Amino acid sequence: MNLREKYNIPSRAVITIAGTVGVGKSTLTKALASALDFRASLEKVDNNPYLEKFYRDFKKWSFPLQIYFLGERFKEQKRMFEYGGGFVQDRSIYEDSGIFAKMHYEKGNMTEIDYKTYKNLFDAMVMTPFFQHPTLLIYLRGSIDDVLARIKERGRPMEQNTPVEYWLEMYERYEEWINTFHACPILRLDIHDYDVFDNNQSIEEIVSKMSFILNSKGA
Repeated sequence: MNLREKYNIPSRAVITIAGTVGVGKSTLTKALASALDFRASLEKVDNNPYLEKFYRDFKKWSFPLQIYFLGERFKEQKRMFEYGGGFVQDRSIYEDSGIFAKMHYEKGNMTEIDYKTYKNLFDAMVMTPFFQHPTLLIYLRGSIDDVLARIKERGRPMEQNTPVEYWLEMYERYEEWINTFHACPILRLDIHDYDVFDNNQSIEEIVSKMSFILNSKGA
């Protein structure tokens, strides 16, 4: 019996992992997908044609980068819908809209016309039959010192060369965003409490917490 069956996690569930850069979303996505016998939906970064350009010039590339991410995430939404669920997803489409695009608009890196175009496209996508809200959103967080240390240790060169002020602002915006997110139930996890690299028991503890939320009355 796998953990999905043991803890009565719905086989058609879509579990989304959210959190700022450096908190370990990809690691948890892979570990949970394996434990639940789900598919992993990982963020496609290596072949992104805009990402390195974006880190060199936010103002020039923020809009095309966000449009690219929006298209890629919508294709994943459609794929998950066609499979009938059973996915763990690395980062949500909501973070692109509620944090990244909004931040770059408010900082002047995206024009008002571009931001409205982005928002109109986002709003149209989430109203299509292919779009389904996550069954559960897992929000990973740690201290800002932890996040900066992980970026310095494991981050891509373009992330390591980005000014610290950028990561500080993103961290604060994530904390604000999660407190207003209501599209699905939320499980908040502190990265200090779980070692998904070396402790299999950590994954079972997380699945147990997921089960409590998903199987609670009214979830």
